[in-house]
Amino acid sequence: MSEKTMEKPVTTDAATLAKEADAEEKAAARQASLLRDGWADLRKRPMFLVSAFVILCLLALAVAPGLFTARSPFSDGFCQLQNSMDGPSSGHLFGFDVQGCDIYTRTVYGTRNSIVVGVVTTVATTLLGGLLGMLAGLVGGWIDAVLSRITEVFSALPLIIGGLLIMSIWRTGDVWSVSFIMAILGWPQVYRIMRGEVISNKYNDYVLAARALGAGSWRIAFRHILPNTLAPVIVITTMNLGVYISAEAALSYLGIGIQSPNISWGLMISDAQDRFLTSPHALLFPAGALSITVLAFIMLGDVVRDAFDPKMR
Repeated sequence: MSEKTMEKPVTTDAATLAKEADAEEKAAARQASLLRDGWADLRKRPMFLVSAFVILCLLALAVAPGLFTARSPFSDGFCQLQNSMDGPSSGHLFGFDVQGCDIYTRTVYGTRNSIVVGVVTTVATTLLGGLLGMLAGLVGGWIDAVLSRITEVFSALPLIIGGLLIMSIWRTGDVWSVSFIMAILGWPQVYRIMRGEVISNKYNDYVLAARALGAGSWRIAFRHILPNTLAPVIVITTMNLGVYISAEAALSYLGIGIQSPNISWGLMISDAQDRFLTSPHALLFPAGALSITVLAFIMLGDVVRDAFDPKMR
């Protein structure tokens, strides 16, 4: 009788451990298969190849603008009023703006601010929204209720309207302040996605088995749940890159985003709008750069969604 009693816990623990290992292995295999199939699908899509090529070119412009233009918009004598609103020529492909500054050089250097704002805001919203969403979905209870109410407050404030309100009070006008404000307003979207994914995954067999073996909540969250919630988060963050770049341009266009002497495509468009009929080049080139950038990131987000979102496959 005593031998049977002693053998039961060992048998039960061994069976539970085997069950957990098997379930975890299957979950990891499904996740690896999804990523592998998604990547294989991406490489076959012309839209992915085009958008990836454009984004790589934009990253090169942002990291090393000196490779694409020999001049610097911050050097003395860069702007000459006698060249004001002159059209494109062989030495100045995009012409000059109202201050006599070379538009091509300013457009190249403006790429950095747009890319930095998009990347920093996306990373910040992903980390903040992802961690809070995981906390709310995993713990639940009053923590989930409080975070959900806070999320509803921030969600009720649109990105541009909220940016207008805050930036009109906090007038710093640099890349980091614009990124910070948009991150504060943009995290609820990632939060809702992560919270929903955590809730749908935390009752799976491998999670229950790990909990039965005494695994801590955060170990379960990062080892078992997080790998199976990354696909939808990657999709939404990829698409949000273009949204944040266009939002920064909109705020700068309205005069409360990035301020001079910093360079922004939205600021260049704002300066050129009153002279569009007489000198359209001053507006068309920065507007074209902005449109191509936003379109490239949105295209990338679309193909990533189609490849990695299980509901789309």
